[in-house]
Amino acid sequence: MSATATPAPPRSTTTTPPVPATATDAGPGVLRGLARHRGRLIGAGAAVTLVLGAVLLGGGSWPTSLAVDLSGPLERTSDWIIDNRDGHPLFLYFLGHVSNAVVVSVRAVYLLLLALGWAGVTAAAGLLAWRVAGVRLALTSVAAFGACGLLGMWVPTMQTLALMVVAVAASVLLGGLLGLAAGLSDRMDRILRPVLDTMQVLPAFAYLLPVVLVFGIGVPAAVLATVVYAAPPMARLTALGLRGADAGVMEAAASLGATGRQRLLTARLPLARKELLLGVNQSIMMALGMAVIASVIGAGGLGDRVYQALASVDVGAALAAGVPIVLLAVVLDRVTAAAGEPLGTAPAHGSRLRWAVALAATAAVAVAGRLADRLTWPDAWTLDVAEPVNTAVDWMTAHLYSGVPFVGGTADWAAGFTTWVLNPLRDGLQWLPWWSVLLTVGALALLIGTWRTAVTAVLAMAAIGVLGVWDPALDTLSQVLAAVAVTLLLGVALGVAAARSTRLGRALRPVLDVFQTMPQFVYLIPVVALFGVGRAPAVAAAVVYALPAVVRITAQGVRGVDPAAMESSRSLGATGRQQLFQVQLPLARPALLLAVNQGVVLVLAVVVIGGLVGGGALGYDAVFGLAQGDLATGLVAGAAIVCLGLTLDRVTQPTRRRHLAGKGA
Repeated sequence: MSATATPAPPRSTTTTPPVPATATDAGPGVLRGLARHRGRLIGAGAAVTLVLGAVLLGGGSWPTSLAVDLSGPLERTSDWIIDNRDGHPLFLYFLGHVSNAVVVSVRAVYLLLLALGWAGVTAAAGLLAWRVAGVRLALTSVAAFGACGLLGMWVPTMQTLALMVVAVAASVLLGGLLGLAAGLSDRMDRILRPVLDTMQVLPAFAYLLPVVLVFGIGVPAAVLATVVYAAPPMARLTALGLRGADAGVMEAAASLGATGRQRLLTARLPLARKELLLGVNQSIMMALGMAVIASVIGAGGLGDRVYQALASVDVGAALAAGVPIVLLAVVLDRVTAAAGEPLGTAPAHGSRLRWAVALAATAAVAVAGRLADRLTWPDAWTLDVAEPVNTAVDWMTAHLYSGVPFVGGTADWAAGFTTWVLNPLRDGLQWLPWWSVLLTVGALALLIGTWRTAVTAVLAMAAIGVLGVWDPALDTLSQVLAAVAVTLLLGVALGVAAARSTRLGRALRPVLDVFQTMPQFVYLIPVVALFGVGRAPAVAAAVVYALPAVVRITAQGVRGVDPAAMESSRSLGATGRQQLFQVQLPLARPALLLAVNQGVVLVLAVVVIGGLVGGGALGYDAVFGLAQGDLATGLVAGAAIVCLGLTLDRVTQPTRRRHLAGKGA
């Protein structure tokens, strides 16, 4: 059967007259033109403002007339808290009960761990990892806890683990409730978002002084500081999971007559399972890092051993205490990550009978250890790694610290970096007129974000001047900028190389795992041994701490470039270098900007702690205020650190609208 073709209609010979363009039609074109030349317009506006500012305002640092002295009110507040800590109803009937509940909870968990004994705890860790993630992680968990005992750190490990259990439980509960409120209410989401943003960029050291002032030195202050630091990731990811629930599933549940509570329990929360468990994972990682830093205020455990080693520059003792921290972090990270995998991709979880058998086996091992009087790790099974490590460090210090032919020593490098990089950068920033710094911050934030981003960044930077710590803040900023430049130079290069070479990526992964889970304090000890005391060691520690995140994010972004774009460029004859610079890096721009943002936040956290090793500036003020109980100095420095972190975050974090505009262009 043949098909007959339908004749096409005759083409009209008349032409439609052109429609004149109206203002409505021209508007989008004008807006697109302005968006295309956004950078030039902002640059021109900044140049004009710079000239006007030089004529009208002149130069100089932040004017004293615009600064506010908060020392008097803060000292009176500190005195009131100290005088009323033992008698005011707020402390007696609320904060006192909170403190007692924390002490009782940590002690109960610690006694339970001691009652299980080293064999019971190790068996429990191995069996839990086996049921969640398989045999390989179970063996890793057993080996990790065994290494804690071999290094002679079993009791400090149990102390840290007890504090971690209580702090993580409270962080997950608090963060989950906040995330639930933000996930179900747009108003709460708008209210909590700036609060969580501020908490995310706030360095850990800034939490300590207010908590110590209220609760004093000890476990309650350490636990509560850890909770405040570790709760935001749980809140963010909970809200993200609830808001990202499949609309079709929610509509189907509503059509079946499910109430709001039923939809939450049977649809939203199960659909958000991956985000919830990722939130638990991130809370655990942040709580472990904070638990070590909280050793400054009496947390005890492994962090206290690291802090004591830092005070005496004992690299061997620091390594003996730092390795168990890393092993705990790796095990907890792997177990919670495996639990967060979608159902069907993780190893089989088994039946209730298998769980019962695992619990029975753990109980049997614990009882056997108690009957054999083997609750504590035997001293004969410990290894002394401090002495050989210190011997190696002494050799390196003697041969590398100074006097190396042609290249000089590490002390010479540190001095040269301070003289030729840090000092000129600090002096240059402090020489700039205060208004030009605000103008630069606003222009950068406007280039990468929106006018609201720019206003927030400028107000945060201006608040530093109002607090009266303009010059110390610029000193801290100079260290951050130098460390970020080195971090990005190394991190982007390593990330690109790891993305383009599978073998190098596999080789770097365990190294990055170790460095990413190492607490911030641990980095300070070897750099002080190699570089001495000063700003250069603080910058070096910040670079090492932030480098793994930059490498990982860069590699993931480059590796995630659309294969079709790569294949198209290859078909056009592009070389490997052309593909990298003209295809992969431009398409990985969002990941690279995220790497810059994370690098800045992580560098700032360690530069602040660098006040312990001679970093000076805001870090020194925060350390001094914490050590002396000086609320005025410490709290003002902490607030300035918050403002500086908020400014850097806004300047390096593009908004979603700007990101989409960049993709469209």
